[in-house]
Amino acid sequence: MGARCGTLYAVNRLVPMATLAVAASVSLSSSAGQTRPIQALPPVGSHVPVSSYRVVHVYPHDHQAFTQGLEYADGDTLYEGTGLQGSSTLRKVDLQTGRVRQQISIPSQYFGEGITVWRSTVLQLTWQSEVGFVYDLASFRQMRTFRYAGEGWGLTHDTKAIVMSDGSASLRFLDPVMLAESRRVLVTDAGVPIRDLNELEYVRGEIYANVWQTDFIARISPTTGHVLGWINMKGLLPPADRAGADVLNGIAYDATGGRLFVTGKLWPKLFQIAVTQ
Repeated sequence: MGARCGTLYAVNRLVPMATLAVAASVSLSSSAGQTRPIQALPPVGSHVPVSSYRVVHVYPHDHQAFTQGLEYADGDTLYEGTGLQGSSTLRKVDLQTGRVRQQISIPSQYFGEGITVWRSTVLQLTWQSEVGFVYDLASFRQMRTFRYAGEGWGLTHDTKAIVMSDGSASLRFLDPVMLAESRRVLVTDAGVPIRDLNELEYVRGEIYANVWQTDFIARISPTTGHVLGWINMKGLLPPADRAGADVLNGIAYDATGGRLFVTGKLWPKLFQIAVTQ
C-alpha cells in the first residue's frame, strides 16, 4: 500500500500508529484482512549486495504528512502525495524549508496513494477505489481519471512507461497515454517473490522500491524484475524523532544533481543520503 499503514498499524490500517500498542513481532494484517508475518529481507539464498547509507543533509518534513508518493522536480521542489481517508492530498513542497507551496485535497471517499510526474501532468493512485487521477502539473486542476483493477500503491516512470506497484510482488507497466497495462514483471531475489512493494522511484536505470513494514529499499531491474541489490535503511530516523512516526516510505531522485532523498510516513525529517557499501 503505497498507502498502507505501517508496522504498528495492526488490524485497522486507518488508525494512526501513535494510538496503537502492538508488539513488533506480531503478524500484521494485509489489506485483504488476512494476517501474514513481515517477510525476512534479504531472503535466504540471496547473493546480491546489501548496501548501507550515509546522511548527506537533513531537511524539515511535515510530520502530519502520511507520505505515499514523493518526486523531485527542478528548483528544489518536491511533489508529494499523502494518504489516510478524509485527509489525502497532493502537494508541492519546498525542499529547503518543508513549506507546502501548493496543495489540493483529494475527495474524502478516496485514500490517496503513490504519485509520479509525467511531463506536464501529475498522476496519483488511490488505494482500494481502483481509480487514479491525472492533474495539470502547474495548476493541480484535475484533467481526467483512469481505472485499474486491484489496489494502487506506488508510482514512478522511465522514459517510456508508467510503473505501478499494487502491494504484490509484481510491477505493472502502463502506457503513459492511455494508462492501460502493457506488461508486468515479477520481482524476485534468489527465486523468492518480494511482496509489499510500495513507493517507487526510477534511479539510474533501476527501480527503487520501499518494501512495506521493513527498513529495506530494493533495487530492481525493470527488464527482468530481479533484485539487483538492497539498501538497508535501519536507524535512519533517530529515536528522538520516532514518536508518532510510521514506516519508511518516500524516495525521490534528483537526476541532474545526483541526489537521493528518502523520508517516511509522518516523519518530521527528510534525508538526502548517499548509498555506501
